[in-house]
Amino acid sequence: MKLNEAQESAVTFVSGPCLVLAGAGSGKTRVITNKIAHLVRNCDMPARYIAAVTFTNKAAGEMKSRVEKIVGPKASRVNIGTFHSICARILRYEIDLLGFNPNFAIYDAADQLNLIKSIINSNKIPIEGMTPNAIRGRISLAKNSMEESKLDNKSSSPVDRAAALVYPLYTKALKENNALDFDDLLLFPLKVFNKKPAILKKYQEQFKYVLVDEYQDTNHAQFLFVKLLAEKHKKITVVGDDDQSIYGWRGADISNILGFEKAFPGCKTFRLEQNYRSTQTILSAASTVVRNNERRAEKELWTEGIAGANIGLMETFDELEEAEGILELLEREIVNKKRTFNEFVILYRTNAQSRALEDALRRRGIAYKIVGGVRFYERKEVKDLLAYLRLIVNSVDTVSLKRVVNFPPRGVGVKTVEKCEEYSREKGISLLASTADPDAFGLKGKPADGLKDFNSLIVKYAQLLPKLSAAELSSAVVDELGLVSFYKEQATAEATERLANVQELLNSIDDFCRENPNTGLREFLEDVSLLTDLDNWNQDANSVTLMTTHAAKGLEFPVVFIAGMDEGLFPLARCMESSDQLEEERRLFYVALTRAQDRAYLHYATNRRRFNGIYGMGFASRFVQEIPEENLERITFRSSVTRKLVRGKAGKYKLKQVRTVTNFDDLERGDKVEHKVFGKGMILSVNGSGESQKISVIFRGDIRKKLIAKYANLKRL
Repeated sequence: MKLNEAQESAVTFVSGPCLVLAGAGSGKTRVITNKIAHLVRNCDMPARYIAAVTFTNKAAGEMKSRVEKIVGPKASRVNIGTFHSICARILRYEIDLLGFNPNFAIYDAADQLNLIKSIINSNKIPIEGMTPNAIRGRISLAKNSMEESKLDNKSSSPVDRAAALVYPLYTKALKENNALDFDDLLLFPLKVFNKKPAILKKYQEQFKYVLVDEYQDTNHAQFLFVKLLAEKHKKITVVGDDDQSIYGWRGADISNILGFEKAFPGCKTFRLEQNYRSTQTILSAASTVVRNNERRAEKELWTEGIAGANIGLMETFDELEEAEGILELLEREIVNKKRTFNEFVILYRTNAQSRALEDALRRRGIAYKIVGGVRFYERKEVKDLLAYLRLIVNSVDTVSLKRVVNFPPRGVGVKTVEKCEEYSREKGISLLASTADPDAFGLKGKPADGLKDFNSLIVKYAQLLPKLSAAELSSAVVDELGLVSFYKEQATAEATERLANVQELLNSIDDFCRENPNTGLREFLEDVSLLTDLDNWNQDANSVTLMTTHAAKGLEFPVVFIAGMDEGLFPLARCMESSDQLEEERRLFYVALTRAQDRAYLHYATNRRRFNGIYGMGFASRFVQEIPEENLERITFRSSVTRKLVRGKAGKYKLKQVRTVTNFDDLERGDKVEHKVFGKGMILSVNGSGESQKISVIFRGDIRKKLIAKYANLKRL
């Protein structure tokens, strides 16, 4: 494909710093590869003097392959790689300045985690209930932001205090092992350049032209690295889209791309606004939403393609109906447009949302795959709780016992478990039985107390198994383990996600038992076992794709469904307290919507289960409300059975399936009504008729709600 005018201008400008603001689907990879080719073929720039930097090995490989197609064998001499690979290459030659051997090892996340665990255990560091992984994440974030000094053991944050205690010992252990972690690969070249400027000059001459892809994702260390390399010759091109900057939570700094012109005086800026992916309707909607951000560079995406269909918007009662609604539309697309399963992607803000979607797909026998995450029932926190439940049902399940005997931490290590195994073999009893009396095999102190507590918990709930429903027992186990406080105290995004997944598992058990009233925990566990054993779809098979909105970046699909477009879920409630975080959430929605080539559907629920199974009365996300009405098509969920909240004996609200009421046309403004949850109120307005009728009601306490009449179950007074 021939370069368009804007692309051609960006490619041929080589006399100074260059910023290419490339909107979604505008061909940024074509620009950067063609610019490399232009430098080699038309500017007499030796390939070995060019450095092209990106973020993933896949992207680097694709870039190298495209350059090879244009310039041939010379492409092999271009320094194309990730930030980490190029920095590692430099350090192999220069790291002796920092007291390391050039044969240093590079520790991945698992290696780092094992090292941190060892440090905590051997030094008996009090980590205040924090997980080693949370500590690893906090140290990594501090390094990426070059703010290690801010790790303070006097901090009010438990994870900061724990990380401050571990960090110096962790740094020392890395050096003793002649090892670097991934963050060190970025930081250490800066230390080398600072310590010996002559080395910096050497690499400035070696990399006379620097190109950076996905520049909006760079952190502070990466910014300094490329700035130092390009400081002498001022020959640098960065390509990115500030509207797709979505990794602030892991250190990416949007200021790098927004402030590029200031950091590199004399910079020439090019805007790529022609889109080759999506319809104009999708582009117009996405652009209108993201324009509500204050921190952005102005650009307007357009396409020579068709206007396309409006964006579908479906409101459902809860997450279960949401999943069914998505599949109704998916099947409609297959019938009407002759589509195949691999043309669809279902996006969601948090991994926990996949549960209801997976269950619905499985019930209909539709193949699916999860990208950028693991299946719901395979997630660590879910498997941990399932292990407890399996052990309660089956006391001789040693695999489950070993998995959770020290989760949450109770001082039971590997050696303690080995002693239990020896004693159980000697006495011919189960491993669980051996944990009842650790004194019998000479175990004392914290490990002995931990084993006794664990045994008591399992025995207690095994006895309660016939007396409690599966949902009641599971919820009680979570409470007694203290999992809510365990995850909340970690105060990390990862811990929040894990807690949400625990709650989703409780929801799943409740749903299963309501749909199968004569079953219990044993049957649920059997169902899940079959699911995890058989639900392994071939990555290349014709299947529906499920992924988080973050994982979707850089991908495209003919049809995109975005689930969970509820205020408080997307954007996340915790992100609404900060204008920067809210703007990043809006950019994330922009990324999600612009993955769609032909059609996009948005879904939200008016009653979505929150923590502890409580239903919240929800409404459409502000991002949905920011889309012009002329770009939306409101679609009614047409299931003949819906659900309503009913008060149980204990005063708690539960779901009950009822026939959908279809005639609400007799409701009028000023009518006094009563709602099961909100009490007495008065109708302020009535819009529409039949199933799509919407009403606005003011309840006592000045509580104002917009409701779908068919779900509201209002009683006229």
